[in-house]
Amino acid sequence: MRVAVCFNRAPSRPAKGCDADLISEQGAEKEAAEVARALKSRGYDAHLVALGPDPASFVDALRRLSPAVAFNLCEGFWGESRQEMHVASLFELLRLPYTGSTPLSLGLTQDKVRTKDLLLRYHLPTPGYTVARPGQHLLRSHDMAFPLIVKPRAEDASLGITSDSVVSTDRALRERVRFIHETYRQEALIEEFIDGRELNAAVLGDRRLEVLPISEIVFEEGLPHPIVSYDGKWLESSMEFARTRPVCPAPLRTREEMLVRDVALRACKILECRDYARVDIRLRDGIPYILEVNANPDICSDAGLARAAKTAEIPYPALIERIVQMAIQRKEPSHA
Repeated sequence: MRVAVCFNRAPSRPAKGCDADLISEQGAEKEAAEVARALKSRGYDAHLVALGPDPASFVDALRRLSPAVAFNLCEGFWGESRQEMHVASLFELLRLPYTGSTPLSLGLTQDKVRTKDLLLRYHLPTPGYTVARPGQHLLRSHDMAFPLIVKPRAEDASLGITSDSVVSTDRALRERVRFIHETYRQEALIEEFIDGRELNAAVLGDRRLEVLPISEIVFEEGLPHPIVSYDGKWLESSMEFARTRPVCPAPLRTREEMLVRDVALRACKILECRDYARVDIRLRDGIPYILEVNANPDICSDAGLARAAKTAEIPYPALIERIVQMAIQRKEPSHA
């Protein structure tokens, strides 16, 4: 079976943000190559297809290849994370079965504010928050006490997250909000900073979802703040990377694990995630606060989702094949 492994080609300069933000995008081809190797080891005819600045060329390449399914690893379009949903829409218009979540789910989860609005609507715990819009007077809600954390509203991969993101004064808050507005050209999400354990819940499945073993990010001494910063996630030479350590399975009490699994499953169902997703959680005083739902997380062999699968005794090639098979099973009879 022929599979197109689709990924973003990184631009030479970032569309916005900082030059260092390209590090995460440059890892896309490595991720795609790993997925392709895993598929080939399971007998699939896997081909890499890069999405560059011209979507028409991307469509032409897919038509020439004529795959049975596309493995969608595209997390945006030419440096624009907010275009992620539109890549999945291309597969929909081409009537090409593809892995991962739908355009609607990708769009909702890309928007951290809309995600939090929905979580609250269904009574799931998430940190208190407000939104700072460019050009508007910044008002901090009276029920939001310092420390706070400031993030771009619609980015992933920890873009825009540094030790300066955690603020404890009005002046620092204003400066960080201005940084998000000017650097990422979008609204800033201001959240209550939850000082607790950082947990990741990887979820697999389409109609029936299952939570893999819970992972924990352990923050060692010496970090300015216990957060997963951009450097801590991507810059291997950084102090943040060296002192940010993943542990799977996380040592949790039975009730804590049940609560984390429950909120992760409910969040993925509400946001209609499918095939694979990751829910980032902060556990404080027994309450699992949902920070973010990632409907298209990193799926490299050394990333959190694959680590959780390995703990569940699902080898990497089997994980990748399982995801492809879920897309195949959605294929309509008329497309066979």
